[in-house]
Amino acid sequence: MAKKNPIGTFTKELPQNIFAGFVVSLIALPLGLGLAIASDAPPLSGIIAAVVGGIIMAIFGGSNVTIAGPGNGLVIVLLSAITTLGEGNLYEGYLLTLAAIILSGGLLFLFGVLRLGAMSEFFPASALQGMLAAIGIGILAKQFHVMLGLTSIPGGTVEQLLRIPDSLLLFLGIHPFAGVLGVASLLFLFLYSRIRNPYFHLIPAPMWVVVGSIGIGYYYTLILNKSVPIAPELLINIPNHLFSNLPHPNFDKLLDINFIGIVFSITLITVIESLLSIKAVDKLDPKKRRSNVNKDLRALGLASIVSGFLGGLNVVTVIARSSVNTNNGGTNRSANFFHAVFLVLFVVFLGDQIQRIPLTALAAILVFTGYKLSSPEALLRIYKIGPEQAFIFLITLFTTLFTSLIVGIAAGILFTFIVHLILRKSFFLFSLNIFKPNVLMYLEKQSGNYYVSVKNFSTFLNFFRLKNKLDQIPESEHVIVDFSLCDFVDHTVMEGLYDYKLSFKRKSGIFEIIGLDIHASETQHPFAVRKSLPINALIGLQKTLSNRQKNLEKLAEKLKWTYEPKIESDPEGIENFLFFESKTVNYSVNSLWNHQFNLFDLSFSEGAFITKEDLKATFLLFKSPKNLPVFVLDKEDFKTTLYQWAGFDDINFKKHPDFSKRFHLSGNDRKAIIKFFHSELIYFFESHPVFHIESNGTHLLIKGKDRLSSLQEIKIMLAFAKDLLALLEHSEYRII
Repeated sequence: MAKKNPIGTFTKELPQNIFAGFVVSLIALPLGLGLAIASDAPPLSGIIAAVVGGIIMAIFGGSNVTIAGPGNGLVIVLLSAITTLGEGNLYEGYLLTLAAIILSGGLLFLFGVLRLGAMSEFFPASALQGMLAAIGIGILAKQFHVMLGLTSIPGGTVEQLLRIPDSLLLFLGIHPFAGVLGVASLLFLFLYSRIRNPYFHLIPAPMWVVVGSIGIGYYYTLILNKSVPIAPELLINIPNHLFSNLPHPNFDKLLDINFIGIVFSITLITVIESLLSIKAVDKLDPKKRRSNVNKDLRALGLASIVSGFLGGLNVVTVIARSSVNTNNGGTNRSANFFHAVFLVLFVVFLGDQIQRIPLTALAAILVFTGYKLSSPEALLRIYKIGPEQAFIFLITLFTTLFTSLIVGIAAGILFTFIVHLILRKSFFLFSLNIFKPNVLMYLEKQSGNYYVSVKNFSTFLNFFRLKNKLDQIPESEHVIVDFSLCDFVDHTVMEGLYDYKLSFKRKSGIFEIIGLDIHASETQHPFAVRKSLPINALIGLQKTLSNRQKNLEKLAEKLKWTYEPKIESDPEGIENFLFFESKTVNYSVNSLWNHQFNLFDLSFSEGAFITKEDLKATFLLFKSPKNLPVFVLDKEDFKTTLYQWAGFDDINFKKHPDFSKRFHLSGNDRKAIIKFFHSELIYFFESHPVFHIESNGTHLLIKGKDRLSSLQEIKIMLAFAKDLLALLEHSEYRII
């Protein structure tokens, strides 16, 4: 196959990326202006951030289709920074905040150098959703008054929310035209998705609001020959000399404790918002690529430094504009660059038109954005995952509203940990294992599959360990993630695993999750917390089938076998096998059988007290058509020396040296075993996958790997057993 020419591909895709960049700029223009004004910063500071971010991220970034610019999440932080640092002087606070943005950019760059891109995984998903909802409420609370034409409503988020009814009663008497225009813009944004004309949707909703409001202004001046009935303070103001009036960051409060706190707040929210956006947008990438998040952090840091020196806000990657990019044909970073170019052209050549945009229209866009971040549907969606997740969401939300973003996310993390302790009812499980490696990964030589085993517990606290292993596996491969030895899996991990499953599916790989069959969950949601229960509590419990159990049920239907997922505390038929002489059987589950075969998952223990270890594996049991000698057949390795300690020496065949080299065969009746293992049977074992096989004289027990078997491995085991049974039925061997 001929290699693709990167330059040729880039040139071919250039027109569609120019178009995508243009469409994105139509959203970035009003949002950049609006987010800057909402932060009490000059309107152009948001455009500067978008332009600098678009250019630098296009050159140095590690993602492919994300768009960079000012973000929703930083509005509350920047507003607080400008207000606090300026001590009443907003412009002075803005200059001091520029210095904080520059230092934050330096920290971001350092995070990228130190490869700390995985730090977002330490934040529980429900707590992050609660934080974003609080940010949305904060934006909505302030901008709702601006949308009505009232720009001087004091107080924090909660106080501004409580004053909304008063503003609704007042606005018609103060700025009626501007207020009505703002409310009409908000109604349009809510109704936009219901307009079915595809040509109408070529222009994004925020740009329609901007164009419509500018058009109304021209209607008054050109048609009615009147001035627009909007107060000058409710219109955007852009300096006449753009490049000669650049502000100079003020570093006077470099060592002030409030200044340092703001730097860390800006950095934290930038990292969270950017990494969440990158993660989400990677799913939209038409070419199914994965971003280099650490490279992106370095580029974001550099962009924020440059933006701060030019008077712009900090730069983050933004999901809404990135989604528009992919929806309109964006395929590489050039779309980010062209969106920046079009923004420059808009400001330079359409400056007069931009100054005709009412602040009430921009505020309506932000009110709509705030509502989308904090809509009741978000809480309902979280509640469906589990009531405890809704509790974490609300704790984070209200703590953030009444304190700060840093305190809010810290409270979310703390309460998530407390909820996990309550659900699992075991402080020692977390305390004793939190710093221990809990993930084992290796490539199985025989099948070529990647096997990943997770032990003890898997939560937002240690999910990075599992991610580090999974990120090493090519997405075109087959990976089996086994939670059979894991007592607790939280919502953040379940959601993260779903993302991996989608990524592997896009690259034609297989991402298989096993071992959750005996875990209970509060709801049927696929992202719900999973926790193992005592066997007594699980017996007879009707619960939702796991994906593996559903696949086993479908397999049983195809084979016309019977499938039963229930747990048996005292499984029959496995006694008198050497394998279980020094082990304790806990229970069996997932039985799949017909009149000849019985396949099941088995939980058993080795050792006792502090040496006790719980294990799980898949077994297949069937009755032999003839009496058999008692024997054990296994792969020749160090483990098989245990059989010699039990008194069973390895039986070798001079005529079959390869078989003797590969397999360990043992049993008390040496002559009967040698007679039974005739050449045809030996050839059969040499030409099939290696299993642990035991005979107790009447039945054969076949064991899979030292773990639960995947669906594919179960099919191989069934085919092996059927072929072995057919061979035994036609064999002339008779035990004496």
